[in-house]
Parts: sequence; structure tokens; C-alpha cells
Amino acid sequence: MIYLSAISFYLFWHSLSNPFSSHLLFFISMCFTMAGPNQGEVMWPRLVANKILRKRLGSNNFVADFPNSTDANSLEIPNLGRPALNADSIFNHHRDTHNYKVFVSTWNVGGIAPSEDLDMADWLDTPNVCDIYVLGFQEIVPLRASNVLGSENNKISMKWNCLIREALNKKVQCCRGDDEDPPQINIDPLEKRKNLLPPIKDERAIEGTISNTPQDFHCIISKQMVGILISVWVRSDLRPYVRHPNVSCVGCGIMGCLGNKGSVSVRFQLHETSFCFVCSHLASGGREGDEKHRNSDASEILSRTSFPRGPSLDLPRRILDHDRVILLGDLNYRISLPEETTRLLVNRKEWNTLLENDQLRMELMNGQAFEGWQEGIIKFAPTYKYCPNSNVYFGCLEGKKSEKSRAPAWCDRIIWYGEGLKQHLYGRGEAKLSDHRPVKAIFSAEVEVLQTLKGLQQFFLSERFDQITNKFDDMPSSQKFLCKSRLSFKI
Repeated sequence: MIYLSAISFYLFWHSLSNPFSSHLLFFISMCFTMAGPNQGEVMWPRLVANKILRKRLGSNNFVADFPNSTDANSLEIPNLGRPALNADSIFNHHRDTHNYKVFVSTWNVGGIAPSEDLDMADWLDTPNVCDIYVLGFQEIVPLRASNVLGSENNKISMKWNCLIREALNKKVQCCRGDDEDPPQINIDPLEKRKNLLPPIKDERAIEGTISNTPQDFHCIISKQMVGILISVWVRSDLRPYVRHPNVSCVGCGIMGCLGNKGSVSVRFQLHETSFCFVCSHLASGGREGDEKHRNSDASEILSRTSFPRGPSLDLPRRILDHDRVILLGDLNYRISLPEETTRLLVNRKEWNTLLENDQLRMELMNGQAFEGWQEGIIKFAPTYKYCPNSNVYFGCLEGKKSEKSRAPAWCDRIIWYGEGLKQHLYGRGEAKLSDHRPVKAIFSAEVEVLQTLKGLQQFFLSERFDQITNKFDDMPSSQKFLCKSRLSFKI
């Protein structure tokens, strides 16, 4: 208990003038209470010390369907349908731009664990199957002291990932119908050959039942920090083109370091374009001035999030350095109007008037915490706060008053930064699991594809190369030895 003893003494000294220290001292005292013989007497002090001292976990500390060290398998293999290249066309350096559809969604589930029969069809309901799915959650576990200060409870995140896997692959099968041909989902003909690659086994793969049917979507990153969870899924034929997946967690909760609030950011490179998705849960509160705490959290996330530069030291390190950046989550921004006025305008569905007083919209226009960020047009009702299992906003039911009267607000948002992203859909789901409604968006993302490697591989998969190898196989062994000693051959 020496760690907790030292930290408690330090916090007691500073709690005389710092209310945040006294608040954290209460959590530490609970650690002493819970850290009994049956609660991990050694683990609790170590976990608390690591979290308070902001000890970082490795950027590769996440779960996925594939191991992280698969860059060798990320070569782009084109199909054999194109004619063989000559030597002059192999070493070109052209870049093509491909458009991929990206589905992004965020949902504060209020600490409620999902049931095994939870229907996610409404949440994932989109006109067409997308190429990439990014699903963010907040409060997948209750934000009590044991969850904030203790080890991560990954059982709940495993449940969510199993539901996502089942829903995504079921959606693809439904789109196929009785036809066994794959749906029209913008598959590059150069990528179809990747289905011929053998599957890669990962000891750290997400646990769950994987049937013998072809898996059309695979998880490339799933990461949890206390109640925040982000899970990224891509089409199986796109997975070999994904490189350098990493995560970065920033705690902005108690004392500015614990994970009851903060962000989990993930990044990866698809072909030659880098993506960064930031799943956030900012400071709560509906009182005047509480938005400043949210702005502070956002600034901390943008400044403290850091990724490794990669083996060649050429990968982006900060969030805004990436090519395509999307931030999602329960940002907790409210409407700066009296509660009675807000409820009246919500009943009248006067969204534009409400949005003129929306705190996040004002931040986006004023260019303070979110300078350069963009958000799509909101045409849906506020997503917070609902009565349990109801379509009625909290505080609207007669006879049910609360000390904390929370007016409706668009707390759950999706915004993006930079160019190369175009939003096609911005809406909400109607699942009643929690007091929030999920929000979803669909983007088309521009992705650069380098042609040099394609030219080389297209040659090695061409009929011309097959003829060369066939001639080599027909050679006498003595001549084969001479050919093997050469450094080149005539194309």
C-alpha cells in the first residue's frame, strides 16, 4: 500500500486549497476500502498510481482480428485481368484517388450492458454497405470508483464487438439475398485478389463466435478506456491495405488524468492516406460556464494525444497531422437558453432556433476550441436526455421531477477536420437502451493509391512472368544454377 499512502499524503496536503485534490482523495480512500485480500491487494495501488501519474499504455495495446505486425502482408496484389506491363511502365509513380464510404457512429449507453438479442439493425441501417465502420461508445460501464480506478472490464466490450460482428456480416448477407455474388460496395478490381490470401491467426483476436461463413468485415482496432470504447471494422478485402494501426488514450476526468472523461483515438493508414478517429467523452454540466470545461477537455485531447512516428519516422504524430480526421462522441455541449424556452422550442421542432444557441455550433463558428472543424446540418431532434425505455424527454412526465433538471440537448455529435471528406448522411437512431440516442454519419473519403507497387506486382502476376517462370522450370539443373546467380533477367 506504499503507493496509495504516498499519494494520499500528497493529496491531503493539497486538498486544503484544491477541491479537486480532496475529490480524488475520496476515491483513494475507497481504494483502501476495496483493496482487501479478495480484491487484489497488490493490483489496486499499482493501477491507481499508474492512472494518476498518467502512465501511458503502449500504442499497440488493443485487440483486433489480426496481429499488428502485418505490414508484410499489406502488398497490393492486382488481378490478372489487365495486360502485362513493360519495363518502362513498371516504375511509374502515379497516384490514383479512390473514394471509400465510411460509417461513423457514437452512442452513450449509460452504463447499461447490451442483451444478447439487442437489435442493432436500426443503428446500422444505411442505404448501402460501407467500406469502413467506426463505432464509438461512452459509458459502456457505470462510472463508479471501481471502474474508474480499477482494471478495465473487457467483458462488456467483448459483448459489443460480438454484436457488431454479427450485425455487420448479417447486413451484408441480407444485401446479397439469395444471390451469392457480393453486393455492389465499391470494390476496386485490384483488391479482389486479396480474397486469395490465407487468413492470419492472432492470439489477441477478439473473442467471440466466428462461423465458417465468409467474414465480410473484420475488426482492425478495438480499444477501451474505462467507459469509452471505439471499434473499427473494415471489409475483409481492404484489410491487407491497412497499415500502422495505433491507439492513444487521454484521460481528462478527476485531476485531469483519470479516464471517466477523455478520449480514445485510433489511427491507421489505408493505402497512402492516414486516418484518425477520436472517440471522446467531455465534461458534463448544464450550468452557465460549464462549456469552458468542455473546451478545456477538447484542447487537452488535441494537445496530449500522440502516436508513434513509425519505423521510417514519417507517420503523423498529432491528431490534426493526419489526412482524414473525424471526432465523435458525447461532447456534452448544451443549448444556452432557459430550460422552459428550450423545451418549448423542442416541442415545436424549431431546430434552427435551437441550433443558433447550441454551444458547439458557437464554438465552431467562433473558432476557439474547434478552429477549422466542420459539422453537417442537423435535422434531427436532440439526442439527450430521455426517460428510460421511452420517447419522452427527461423532466416532461408529470409527477416526476428531479433535483437535476436536464433540458434536451444535442450532446452526441460527429465533426471532422480538413479536406478529403464529404458527408452524405447525418442522423440519429431510435434505440431506447439508454437516456441518449445514437448518432450516425456517412462520409466518402478520398484515399490515395500509389501505382508503382501495383505496376511491379501486376508484372509478377502477369502472363509474361508466368512464361518466364515456366521456361525457368524447363531448364536443366546446371543452367538453373547459373540463372540463380544472376542479379537480373530480361523482361
